[in-house]
Amino acid sequence: MAETLRLEVSRYRPEEDSEPTLQSYDVLLDALNHVKNEIDGSLTFRWSCRMGVCGSCGMMANGEPKLTCAVPLTDYDPAQPIRIEPLQFFPVVRDLVIDMSSFLEKLSNVKPWIIRDDVEATEAVEFKQTPAELDAYKQFSMCINCMLCYSACPVIGLEPEFSGPAAIALAQRYNLDSRDKGKEERMDVLDAHEGLWGCTYFGECTKVCPKNVDPAGAIQLYKMASATDYLKSLLLPWGSK
Repeated sequence: MAETLRLEVSRYRPEEDSEPTLQSYDVLLDALNHVKNEIDGSLTFRWSCRMGVCGSCGMMANGEPKLTCAVPLTDYDPAQPIRIEPLQFFPVVRDLVIDMSSFLEKLSNVKPWIIRDDVEATEAVEFKQTPAELDAYKQFSMCINCMLCYSACPVIGLEPEFSGPAAIALAQRYNLDSRDKGKEERMDVLDAHEGLWGCTYFGECTKVCPKNVDPAGAIQLYKMASATDYLKSLLLPWGSK
């Protein structure tokens, strides 16, 4: 006989509810898609690839940020309900769907693209890289924008204006790219309390990252670069840049 699990799913319908509530479903091991397809078609959540690539199915599972397509239900005790909620520290649009507008704005602020002033945007120019130059930033380029690190970060919970782990890691990805010349522009944005100095290095962002990006490590590298630039400006004011 197939094993049954109980899901406790956060429901929020703004046209009917004043705040989110939990609703229980007894399901087979198909979980949320089973609920959506077979039990309650009104349940709303994001998902796409089912392969841990798109990053759209990030949710809280028993209080932990998870990429739900990559977590088998067999990891949980079938005798206990599994509580599924939207990622914390984000406004809820409906049920398990969050408003990611603030996250997208923070990403845009760090200018996550290659910046050069010696090449026109319309020019087709190839900038070759060695394997070592690729390795310098490859780890930080693996981010899938799932936002788990934001729900795990206690600073985001206290200071919503904090740029956050993914945005800073992405900025570092381009700073370390041998083709990029935009380090100073990004430092102007992030060298502030709401930028990289807001991080208190709990390291929870790195623990929950499904792609081993290590945003906490990226932030510490960024802090070191900022401190180095500051010391150079004091000791070599005529040529610190």
